[in-house]
Amino acid sequence: MRVAIVTESFLPTVNGVTTSVCRVVEELRRRGDEVVVIAPRTREDGPVVLHGTPVHRVASVPVRQFDVGLPTPEIERLLEGFAPDVVHVASPFVLGARGLAAARRLDLPTVAVFQTDVAAYVRQHTPGPAGAAASATTWRWIRRIHGWADLTLAPSSAALSDLRDQGVPRTAFWGRGVDATLFNPAWRLDALTRALRRELAPDGERLVGYVGRLAPEKEVERLAEVADLPATRLVVVGDGPSRRALGAVLAEAVAASPTRPNRPPVFLGPRHGDDLARAYACLDLFVHTGTAETFGQTIQEAGATGLPVVAPRRGGPVDLVTDGDNGYLFNPDRADDLREQVSRVLGSPDHAAGLGRRGRLRVRARSWSALVEDLAGHYGQVVRDRRGVRAA
Repeated sequence: MRVAIVTESFLPTVNGVTTSVCRVVEELRRRGDEVVVIAPRTREDGPVVLHGTPVHRVASVPVRQFDVGLPTPEIERLLEGFAPDVVHVASPFVLGARGLAAARRLDLPTVAVFQTDVAAYVRQHTPGPAGAAASATTWRWIRRIHGWADLTLAPSSAALSDLRDQGVPRTAFWGRGVDATLFNPAWRLDALTRALRRELAPDGERLVGYVGRLAPEKEVERLAEVADLPATRLVVVGDGPSRRALGAVLAEAVAASPTRPNRPPVFLGPRHGDDLARAYACLDLFVHTGTAETFGQTIQEAGATGLPVVAPRRGGPVDLVTDGDNGYLFNPDRADDLREQVSRVLGSPDHAAGLGRRGRLRVRARSWSALVEDLAGHYGQVVRDRRGVRAA
């Protein structure tokens, strides 16, 4: 099959959309499919070939540290030249919207992947009644562009419900894979992991960690609620526009402890590959903070590492965490509930270990190869449906 992927984000930018696209490309190529990627041009050099797949860059403008692809006619020319069997549009909003419109004009089957709840982010960034109005306007745009797709795939039951409640037609579920070989409890025995653990917890502190982008919509400041739990230390992996503000907020929360303060929170910066796996393996507990997530890929990575997880009872995490099985869900609207759930895990090392073991069992079969086989099935269905319409 010939697959054109139009994505709003791509390397060297690293986020959930980029990671998903890279793994899809890798697995499609392994299947023998022909693939091309259309992505925004970035300020830093990114790859022009990935796993043997050409990457075509289109004009972009920087917006809040993102390179937003411009909806130029070049997209249609690229699609027409490649002549794909199906167009996969990753998290469409600007560049992806043009990709869907172009595919429609060229009569090409399309699959759109809903991955970023932009409407929720808009509401978070716009307080008061204006936020509700802006969110409603954003949903109208999302509904319009996804209406151009033959099929829209959602990564969680919450995201699927949101799409259907908002009137987006032709929706289905498609989850996310995890590399359970890279993210593995065996990393705890690695010499570099053990050295990092000694550095971060010299007095045997229990390490409570977060991994991900540091931006307002990720709500990492919620960690302040657990910053003074005795004999713990906060570990933050990632980077983003909120880095400096978060450092101040979390450091102040530690220093304000009525008892002997913990060690200051530590920011490890962005990590990838083996270094990221080691960072996970150093932790005792993983905390996911964002309440507007359509999925929660880092929850799966933490689970594959054998970590217990605490996450909000909202959005994508609801599918990934079951109370008392692999972690606990906290009520983001209830004061101190995050603290209560974190304390519940840390209060019993044996219980925490059991949560981690079950978390590993839950995710280890969710390979990217299996998930991309499911995706290929969706591709095939929209292609067959389009042929049926043409023949009618």
